[in-house]
Amino acid sequence: MAQTRIIAHIQELSDESQEEILLPPTDPNAEVLDVSGYKLVYVKGACPKVYRVYRDDSMLGLVFQHITHWANEVDKIRYAKPKDAVVVLEGFVKVADKPRQKAVELEAA
Repeated sequence: MAQTRIIAHIQELSDESQEEILLPPTDPNAEVLDVSGYKLVYVKGACPKVYRVYRDDSMLGLVFQHITHWANEVDKIRYAKPKDAVVVLEGFVKVADKPRQKAVELEAA
């Protein structure tokens, strides 16, 4: 009985790990939304749908499509349009990256 439970549990874990394959925005099988210079690549979920946000070749973070609104991972504001949620996310990433950029500049000088 205990052996059957262990095997079943291991099988569940292996099924979960095989399920989550993250496709790049260039993959023809990826569900991609183009939003004003950004690419939103579907990851998982139904409500909310989770999308990875790319600008050029860089991943910025995640946005979430709810039934009535969009949200990002950095604030608790509800946005009517996906672009609004993405622009705020990118602004946060740029501000958060400033200390690293400054350190790189100081090392180069």
